[in-house]
Amino acid sequence: MSAPASIRTQPPLPHAHRLLLPTPSDAFALLLRTLVVGLFLLTFLLQPYLIPSESMERTLLIGDFLLVNKQILAPSDALSRTLLPYREVQRGDIVVFHHPRPPLLIKRVAGIPGDHIRVDDGHLSVNGLRIFEPWAAFEPTSYNPARDVFPGTVYSDPNVSPDWWHKLPTLVQNGELVVPPGQYFVLGDNRNHSEDSRFWGLVPRDAIIARPMLIYFSVRRPSSTDVEQPSDDKLGHDRELTAKLTGFARWERIFRVVR
Repeated sequence: MSAPASIRTQPPLPHAHRLLLPTPSDAFALLLRTLVVGLFLLTFLLQPYLIPSESMERTLLIGDFLLVNKQILAPSDALSRTLLPYREVQRGDIVVFHHPRPPLLIKRVAGIPGDHIRVDDGHLSVNGLRIFEPWAAFEPTSYNPARDVFPGTVYSDPNVSPDWWHKLPTLVQNGELVVPPGQYFVLGDNRNHSEDSRFWGLVPRDAIIARPMLIYFSVRRPSSTDVEQPSDDKLGHDRELTAKLTGFARWERIFRVVR
């Protein structure tokens, strides 16, 4: 009777190639670290916002979800400025800021401290020069002297804050608003449908808290101010299932950088 054939066994895998499952304590520690990093980003650096109105069209549409940088423009001490990116507010920046009604607004900075501001027929001039604003939209609407000519001389719009109207003459020189230190003049990009510094005044530096970075999602919502909506702002009417599944969002706006 022949001897049984020997059974060959594979040598054990080297330690470096073994698949090790994390222990419950390791998994919990990883989850905890992820939560801490996420909370840190949302608390100190990044925060999501939803655009609810038409005042920043066409740059920002109703239904855009924004991720904003809370650190780059936020007032901070010397230590945090050293550790994290920081710069001063610049003309042309889109900023999120505290405001009494509603508590948060988003507009574009049109004037910084020391600037001489004037608006003629809705068009902005700074320090005597007409500013080229490729982002500004001028949708057809009726003439409004409080909106189209600034600074005005006649109180003609009940939407203009009485406090701002009484303060405005103290800041006007030669028919131009002179932006005082620590204050900023802001406008909506949808120039004919925005209540902004023309209506309620200047924004203090310490009220500015963030700058938008990108649109991370966008849900289709109609705009009440559009006479003729752009193609990416119309509600779809296709009854096909595919259109219903894909038409609720503006996919082409996702991850668009805000400028």
